[in-house]
Amino acid sequence: MATRYWVVSLPVQNSASSLWNQLQEQISKHSFDTPLYRFNIPNLRVGTLDSLLALSDDLVKSNIFMEGVSHKIRRQIEELERVSGVESNALTVDGVPVDSYLTRFVWDEAKFPTMSPLKEIVDSIHGQVAKIEDDLKDKEHDAVCLAVRDLSDLVKSEDIITSDHLVTLLAIVPKYSQKDWLASYETLTNFVVPRSSKKLYEDNEYALYTVTLFHRVADNFRTSAREKGFQIRDVEYSSEAQETRKQELEKLMQDQERLKSSLLQWCYTSYGEVFSSWMHFCAVRVFVESILRYGLPPSFLACVLSPSTRNEKKVRSLLEGLCGSAIRQVVKAIAHWKAEDEVGGGMVGLAGDADNYPYVCFTINLV
Repeated sequence: MATRYWVVSLPVQNSASSLWNQLQEQISKHSFDTPLYRFNIPNLRVGTLDSLLALSDDLVKSNIFMEGVSHKIRRQIEELERVSGVESNALTVDGVPVDSYLTRFVWDEAKFPTMSPLKEIVDSIHGQVAKIEDDLKDKEHDAVCLAVRDLSDLVKSEDIITSDHLVTLLAIVPKYSQKDWLASYETLTNFVVPRSSKKLYEDNEYALYTVTLFHRVADNFRTSAREKGFQIRDVEYSSEAQETRKQELEKLMQDQERLKSSLLQWCYTSYGEVFSSWMHFCAVRVFVESILRYGLPPSFLACVLSPSTRNEKKVRSLLEGLCGSAIRQVVKAIAHWKAEDEVGGGMVGLAGDADNYPYVCFTINLV
């Protein structure tokens, strides 16, 4: 399976079918090992030029966001499969492998009506992906909370101070935040015992610290610590409680395995939803950038290619050759204007595209 694709649109001079035939012939003749597919984009509402320009400013940022969420869920799947010993499954969208979904893309009219304004479609796509990302954070947090180990075996009796007025709490501090903890814990509330924090344990992600303070400010301390990203836990050191804690830990481990399995199944489904939304967004992006590049009415051929690294220059040359000379001159002029603007400052590049190709092109990285 290829993991890196170009999404390209070429200006149509006569007919899309004849241009497609030319492209197939050129690729077959000069770079026959480059997979080539049509990328079918429906007739979308154009709106005004101002609305397209405003939308184009956000397209690159939105694409980075969606790609990032896709990769985040993929990495979570790989990690869950690794720690659970589950055989890796091919990622799919409604049962279709993701690479096939991309190369045989079909717009989902029921999900994203083409009569809706483009901005409304983009906002809807972005909102769905953002909600899935939020859900992932919540589910990861639940899994992490259950995974927090029993702390009693890390605490000795001499680490704990308990009296009528004083109490010792345990702080779970992200490893990268230890300097922040040491610099701030004494001021999170009043009546914290100075220099009372002692590190008991550290792993790859967290460090465990004690802190001693007056009973009456413990709740305030917990609240202030939580706002800064520190988890505060109570602990009562008691040898008699060890057996109870052991049983609790066994239950937590069982719950953790159940949550991992549930999270993995959720990730499989959510990855497909994010990938589908991302591909619909790419279709909108091709449409917008093609109009801004080639003008109205919309007349372009969109396709997906996956050239090998050694053939990239050759394929780019073939694509450029299929663009009309007028288009090439326009892009050269744009490149000249952008070069001048980099000196003087002011003009925004066409469709936010930093590459001065005479055709629309951007990359999709599946991993």
